[in-house]
Amino acid sequence: MTNMDKKYHQQTIAVQGGWEPKNGDPRIAPIVQSTTFKYDTAQELSDLFDLKAAGHFYTRLSNPTAEVLEKKMAALEGGIGAMATSSGQSAVAALVMNLCDAGDHIVTSSAIYGGTANLFGHSFKKLGIEATFVDMDAGEEEIFAAVRPNTKLLFAESLSNPSVRVLDFEKFARVARRAGIPFAVDNTFPTPCLCRPFDFGANMVVHSLSKYADGHACSLGGILVDKGDFDFASSEKFPALTRPDESYHGLVYTEAFGNAAFITKARTHIMRDFGMMISPFNAWLTNLNLETLPLRMQKHSENAQKVAEYLEGHPKVEWVNYPGLKSSKYRELAKKYLSACSGVMTFGPKG
Repeated sequence: MTNMDKKYHQQTIAVQGGWEPKNGDPRIAPIVQSTTFKYDTAQELSDLFDLKAAGHFYTRLSNPTAEVLEKKMAALEGGIGAMATSSGQSAVAALVMNLCDAGDHIVTSSAIYGGTANLFGHSFKKLGIEATFVDMDAGEEEIFAAVRPNTKLLFAESLSNPSVRVLDFEKFARVARRAGIPFAVDNTFPTPCLCRPFDFGANMVVHSLSKYADGHACSLGGILVDKGDFDFASSEKFPALTRPDESYHGLVYTEAFGNAAFITKARTHIMRDFGMMISPFNAWLTNLNLETLPLRMQKHSENAQKVAEYLEGHPKVEWVNYPGLKSSKYRELAKKYLSACSGVMTFGPKG
C-alpha cells in the first residue's frame, strides 16, 4: 500500500493510484499475462512461499497487474490492503469464508443483491454457515437481538441492489461493536467516489467491480478491501487468525502481520485454496477504466436525479424509488452518508 489516499484527491488516485513507474518504466501499468515468475535461487522462491518476502510467484495468489488494481481500490476506499477476485460474488464468498467455519452464523441486511442473498441463505447454509436476515431499517436493539454467540459478521449494502435503500452506517456499526464482530459493507453502487464506508464504521468493504468500477460492461471482477482496524488479536471469536495455522507451517496471522492479518489470510488461505483470482487482463481493463470513475459517478448521479424527477411527475408512473428525491424516506440518510445517489432507481408504471 501507498499513502496516496492521504495525500491526493479521489480524482488523482483514480488516475495515478496503484502504479508508481520508475525511471524508464512504462507509463501505463503493463498486463503481466503470466502464471509464474522467475527467480534466480530456490531460497528466494522459498521465502516468497513462506511469506518472508514480498513478491509474486504464482498468479493464483497474486499478480503484478492485479496488484495495481488492488492498491488503487484500497487507496480509493482508505484501506490498508485489498484482494481482487474473479467476480463480486467471489469477493463476498472470500469475506465470509475468511471469518466463518461450519457452525458459525452471520447477520445480514435483507435488502441485498439477490445473488448474495442466495449465497447466504442457501449455498453457505449447506456448508454449515447460517444467516439471519434483518430489516435494515429496524431499530438497533432489534438488529442486535439477531446476534448469537457464534455470530462472526454483520453485513449490509451501502445502497441496496436494486431497491436503492440507504444504509444507516452508524447504527450498524454500533451493533457490530456491541457484538464484537466485524462490519462489512458492499459498496458497489456508490463506489468510493460517493461514499467511503470506512469513514462510518465499516471494517471491510466488497465490490462487484463489474458494475461502476469497470463501467464499460467488458470485464468481470470483484474486490475485498480491509480497513485493518478490527482487533482480531484481542478477540476470541476468530481462532483461525489468532492461533497457529496448521496448513501454513503453524503461522499465526495476527502475530506475523498485525493489522493486515485479515487480508493476508484471505489471500494465503482462501485465494490459495479456492482459486477465485481475477485474470490479469480483466484487472488491467478495470484499472484503466477506474481513471474516469469520479467523472462517471458524478454524471450518473446527475442524470439519475433528472430521470427520477421526470418519472415522479409523469402521469403514467405510480411510484419512484430514488434517495435523491425530496419525497424519499432515505433522503436524510443519503445527505448524511452519500455525496450523490448514483445511477440506479426503481419505479412502477400505473396498472
